[in-house]
Amino acid sequence: MDMPLRTVKSNIVQSIRAFRVADLQESAAQLGHHFLYANLASAQSKQDILDNTAQQFIFPTQASKNFDTLFDSMSDALHKSGAQPGFIVVLEHIPAHAKFDKEAREQLLDVFREAAEFWAERKIAFRCFYSFSVARAAAGERTVDGADTQGIELGEGEKMPTDKLVDVSPLALRMSSPFNAGYWLTAA
Repeated sequence: MDMPLRTVKSNIVQSIRAFRVADLQESAAQLGHHFLYANLASAQSKQDILDNTAQQFIFPTQASKNFDTLFDSMSDALHKSGAQPGFIVVLEHIPAHAKFDKEAREQLLDVFREAAEFWAERKIAFRCFYSFSVARAAAGERTVDGADTQGIELGEGEKMPTDKLVDVSPLALRMSSPFNAGYWLTAA
């Protein structure tokens, strides 16, 4: 029998890229690990992210107060509840827009990185996979200076190429390597 996720470190937070959610769920079942999944496509703010994550992970409502309580729910609370076999976590469609900027996304992912470290110290696998989701800019939308938009402004000059993609899903990432310039430059 092929060992699921044999090439993925046992305690890591990484982009979902080549993996499908169904395959990750099947791998969790084969390994006997907990599978935690959150689809964050409808979230617009940090509080939405916290609420959706706590609800979809079936954590107590106190886990949605802030990033610290989310971390506590994924670490100490689970550790104190008994022996844990391991975890495969999926955060799908993390928003990437001005209301949930790069700093907020990194803070969210840091919570999961800290959880991965927490479980690594206890020799328990904790693999977290994530994807970003972006809103599509309206066709012909213009910036303040009158130029066509080339993506959504995320703050401090950061832009995402949303004129071609509605969603940065695993399928889109597999089909559109950043080295495939033809994909990014062709009209939709």
